[in-house]
Amino acid sequence: EAFRKLNDADLRFGEIEDHQGRKLELSHATFGQLMISPDRAVRKRAFEQYYKPFADHENTLAATLAGSIHRDVYYARARNHDSSLSAALFPDNVPTEVYDNLVNSVRDSLPAVHHYLEVRRRKMNLSDIHHYDTYVPILSGIKKHHTWNQAVDVILAALAPLGSEYTEVLAEGLRGRLSDRYPNRGKQSGAFSCGSYDGDPFIMMNFKEEVLNDVFTLAHEAGHSMHSWYSARSQPFQYYNYTIFVAEVASTFNEQLLTEYLLNHAADDQERAYLINNELDSIRATVVRQTMFAEFEKRTHEMAEAGEPLTVQSFRSVYRELLDAYFGPEFVVDKELELECFRIPHFYRAFYVYKYATGLSAAVALSRRVLGGGQQELDDYLRFLSGGCSLDPLDLLRAAGVDMTSPAPIQTTLKRFETLTSELDRLI
Repeated sequence: EAFRKLNDADLRFGEIEDHQGRKLELSHATFGQLMISPDRAVRKRAFEQYYKPFADHENTLAATLAGSIHRDVYYARARNHDSSLSAALFPDNVPTEVYDNLVNSVRDSLPAVHHYLEVRRRKMNLSDIHHYDTYVPILSGIKKHHTWNQAVDVILAALAPLGSEYTEVLAEGLRGRLSDRYPNRGKQSGAFSCGSYDGDPFIMMNFKEEVLNDVFTLAHEAGHSMHSWYSARSQPFQYYNYTIFVAEVASTFNEQLLTEYLLNHAADDQERAYLINNELDSIRATVVRQTMFAEFEKRTHEMAEAGEPLTVQSFRSVYRELLDAYFGPEFVVDKELELECFRIPHFYRAFYVYKYATGLSAAVALSRRVLGGGQQELDDYLRFLSGGCSLDPLDLLRAAGVDMTSPAPIQTTLKRFETLTSELDRLI
């Protein structure tokens, strides 16, 4: 609670000029917008200005994060679990091998990630590459603009393979009043969908018309909402509320269908390259970045369990080691980026973020199955959406057609990343 009050309400980042000379209030929402600016000087200035308040409050933030970790360790020991990790995985009946498979598979594929970052550096004609260079589209001359209604139209067309019932229910919600659409002062950053048993699911967004990724975010949250709708309609109250482990499958599945639709309707090679770039950044953000976060959580909880101190310096040191490993030897890791570990809200719900990575990996496999299959494959997927928590997450996914106890789905996703990187390099 203390972290959220500081991060969402009390921190002020000042004003900044964008690449068109317009003055903006720098915030969590506009920071993302500025990171895709075609002007590198604007990106650099926004990056440094954004992290200054975190540097000013690093001792407070280290204390709140350490407190959260020590709470996790206390409850794990009080309930006789082997570790904080096994305690966190226990409710979903997920073996720790699933977590370790994810980290090991991503670690093995880091050379492909480093290759992509080098391709990005070359294509952007940069002498070196920093974190603030990793969000802007490589083909910055291509502009994508979607009003809310245009975004909804594209998403509905992309999700047509899921059937008329799915798209009609979703259309009514998105075109109606079941979403808080735009950024506002004091509003929480990011996006989420909130479902309930006897009410319509509601989406909170910070939608920006010039940010293509926000169209994907809307499709993502729509996946959560429709998961809630199907589960509440099909299950009794005690079984309707699905776990986060499967929730991230339903959301990223929609992103996969949206990517497929946009690639199939690309006007030319340049637009296809632009969309491949977006897909690569999505995989990097959802699988690679979230796995880095997952490894940070595992290591800091192990430090607490071993009695090692959790301080500003120890947090920054661990995070710096991970940044160097995940971004590679040719990437310039600025000192400010070490502070990123103090601004991630998910770290206060430890061992949550790995589900984004496993979820996308399962979604890639299931989307290929549905798009390449027939009625049976679609029925299997819709039955998965209707399952709630009537089975353990791994059993729900196995019935839908994917086995997450195997590293194969993660390796398949990372192989797709490697293949798309080569295609992007060839196209541009």
